[in-house]
Amino acid sequence: MKILGVDPGTTRIGWGLIEHQEGALRLLDYGTLEIKDKTQQARLLTLGNSFHNLLIKMTPDIAGIEQLFFAKNQKTALSVAEARGVLLLEMMRAEIPVFEYRPIEIKQAVANFGRTDKRGVAKMVALLLGVPALKGHDDASDALAIAIATYYLHRRGAAE
Repeated sequence: MKILGVDPGTTRIGWGLIEHQEGALRLLDYGTLEIKDKTQQARLLTLGNSFHNLLIKMTPDIAGIEQLFFAKNQKTALSVAEARGVLLLEMMRAEIPVFEYRPIEIKQAVANFGRTDKRGVAKMVALLLGVPALKGHDDASDALAIAIATYYLHRRGAAE
């Protein structure tokens, strides 16, 4: 089973693809989509096209995405919500089951503690995937954490 994790943002979207095979989680690929368009409308269009192409390349069986939780700046929160909507739409169009999780649920599933900081989460992600360290932006390691949480929480939900 291939599991995609998505960390939504306005100009940088993290993604991570893992696989569960023979009782173990394995890292397949991860990275970020960098959106540099000047207007929100152009960013959303570029995001939709880029993410669509990524989904075609990766062919995940299920996906997890972080719920919007931080609204200190309402303008930023609205922009992230719009981007998140585009990401959800593309996954639904591709007929990929999508599960949504709060940050605390993701941290609890990966690090067994809902208040773990980003560095602690990244270390646990690397440990769980059997890699020495993760490179790149936090958005990508966060996306891998979402993929791992999706595996654990989806598996638990299917068993109940």
